[in-house]
Amino acid sequence: MDPDEEIEIDFYPFLVVYKSGRVQRFGSTSRKSAGTDAATGVTSKDVLIDAATGLAARLFLPKAVSGSQKLPVVVYAHGGGFVTESAFSARYTGYVNALVAAAGVVAVSVEYRLAPEHPIPAAYDDVLAALRWAAASCVPGGPEPWLAEHGDSTRLFVAGSSSGGNVAHNVVMRAGTGGGARVEVEGMVLLHPLFMGTAPLPSEGTDPTIPARSESIWRCLCAGKYGIDHPFSNPLAMPPEAWAALGCRRVLVTTAELDRARDRGRTYVEALRGASAWGGEEAALYETEGEEHLYYLLKRGARARSVAAERAANEMAAVASFINRGKCASDCNIRSTL
Repeated sequence: MDPDEEIEIDFYPFLVVYKSGRVQRFGSTSRKSAGTDAATGVTSKDVLIDAATGLAARLFLPKAVSGSQKLPVVVYAHGGGFVTESAFSARYTGYVNALVAAAGVVAVSVEYRLAPEHPIPAAYDDVLAALRWAAASCVPGGPEPWLAEHGDSTRLFVAGSSSGGNVAHNVVMRAGTGGGARVEVEGMVLLHPLFMGTAPLPSEGTDPTIPARSESIWRCLCAGKYGIDHPFSNPLAMPPEAWAALGCRRVLVTTAELDRARDRGRTYVEALRGASAWGGEEAALYETEGEEHLYYLLKRGARARSVAAERAANEMAAVASFINRGKCASDCNIRSTL
């Protein structure tokens, strides 16, 4: 058989890798230009963080922010299975517009490199570099005016959706350790995070082929350098003392009742609450009933089912409440199912 047609890795609906090394992605990422969003009044612009590497991001500023007002800063990693999507896509631009409007934050949505062409940990490296750049910009005369004028470096958050949640976790694990400038992170928000492991959890089903397929996909994402129970993929396999490296004070994990990844999120919060080595203050869980993975992205806005749209609005309010320690217009209390 022609190796250019013989499948090596089947990561549908994202991509297929053929034995020749050819990568075929499915669907297309709809791009949206930066500017002022009519629905929220949020303004965005694109910035080049590092000219040498080409690392870029889309910045977002809420409507009617005063010249002296300091706001929390959220560094955000989009989803897409590590292999698709973009900080410049219509889907994620729309979501971050809504987040910025709801929470009253400055957001930095990072255009990180995608696998398999740029294997893990390239995504982690890029978002960590963006986090350090954002923190360094939140000073008078900093390199980025929006962050210099409005960014509060004492209220720095890292957030991500699905695979972006995995990225966020690994970035915060590295933010206070290793080489480079240490970054003090106030909080982390993992939105339906994507983690994997050899032993399936109940929400992942009983299909006996799932572990082998997950292992194959993970090895494709990291060019075979790490097994599926490596802490990059499965933080639940870490020894309790390893949680000491998680460099933030507060954590919010959101899940959905019908999400196959649900129990990974639940167990993450359980592990963090039981980890005496972590010096944090809060590990919260918000779970939405009757919805699936990333419903808040796929069912948001005027065309969504009214029930799903309301649930998405409630989840957004919970995220805003967490970032602002409950001081947001929605007055939404984060609920835990644990």
